[in-house]
Amino acid sequence: MGNFFSQFFCWKRDDGIALEEYKKLEEGRCAAYSDQVAELSSPRANVCFRPASDLTILFRKEEIFGSSHVLNRKVEDARKVALEWMPAREESVKSEPRHKELHQKAKVRDARFNELDLDGKLRLQKITGFRIEAKLLQEREENPAEFIKHVFRPLTVEEEEVFRALSCGSSNEVLVRHEPSNIVLTRKALQCLCSGAWLNDEVINLYLELLKERERRDPKKFLQCHFFSTFFYKRLTNGSHGYDFKTVKRWTAYRKLGYALIDCDRIFVPIHNENHWCLAIIDVKGESFLYLDSLGGTDDYALEVLAQYLRDEFSDKSAKEIDTSSWRKEPIDELPMQKNWDDCGMFMLKYTDFYSRGLHLCFTQEHIPYFRMRTAIEILQLTAE
Repeated sequence: MGNFFSQFFCWKRDDGIALEEYKKLEEGRCAAYSDQVAELSSPRANVCFRPASDLTILFRKEEIFGSSHVLNRKVEDARKVALEWMPAREESVKSEPRHKELHQKAKVRDARFNELDLDGKLRLQKITGFRIEAKLLQEREENPAEFIKHVFRPLTVEEEEVFRALSCGSSNEVLVRHEPSNIVLTRKALQCLCSGAWLNDEVINLYLELLKERERRDPKKFLQCHFFSTFFYKRLTNGSHGYDFKTVKRWTAYRKLGYALIDCDRIFVPIHNENHWCLAIIDVKGESFLYLDSLGGTDDYALEVLAQYLRDEFSDKSAKEIDTSSWRKEPIDELPMQKNWDDCGMFMLKYTDFYSRGLHLCFTQEHIPYFRMRTAIEILQLTAE
């Protein structure tokens, strides 16, 4: 009987190796690879080695395959199996940190708010400008005599004598010194206001300075304006490649002016085309570009240049964009015209004077001699009325 059972329990001896020796051999192999397998194995896999007749690798695949399936497999190389069943490494997609994502969204939102703020300012300026202009027009309609008396005030005898005295005395004598602008006018320079003479840069620029000072004295009576000098347009368009914003970008620094161009109702730009004075107006309130030529000419290029300048100016000073594509470029109805070849400069100054008051151009060639004398008196007194 004992021999009968011994046949079943000792069947592995036929292979030349005892069962206990086989277990020890497998345990030694497992110990050699255990450290390597532990490093390579995924946290999701649980690799167990047990001293058994069959080396069994158990994988917990609930997280990988969505089930609790357990695979039993007899292997000769545990490391190879571990590598085969180890989950493939996925390249982690680097996403933006949450705070950067929120910051980017805030920038987009702030840009939209800036656009709305700019649009709101422009609309408010339009409404305010229209109210001022309407008030001035109403005052003129209600008191036409007072309006005519103010704009076309008769000169006194003394003032006429002062004007005639311009032709007497040394031509190099300094008659006017304007400290804020450092403009100095000699008798010879002022004589350009005499009949038949062409106005020079010094007289034009000083008168524009006086118009700005007039506005500051009584801001409720006049529109808020900016008056560029006669040198501005030349510098803006005479760069190495024509238009050059960099040459004039510092002309309108806030610390220099005390205001921004976006806050102005109208911007006046004198333009000298060879021997002829013209005037361009950027009507911020009315969203239009105007070109006034007392000989009836037009200059689309000048208006395009000023439109580009306005966009660059807003972008540079306020980091905001302004769209001028829909702004009108329109002629002036019933524009007063000169009837000679000498008075273009005077027409240009009166265009500026009337539009800075918010008034229509209600003068003619016949008023120019009077305006020449009155401008000379106002310059001598350093006060524009």
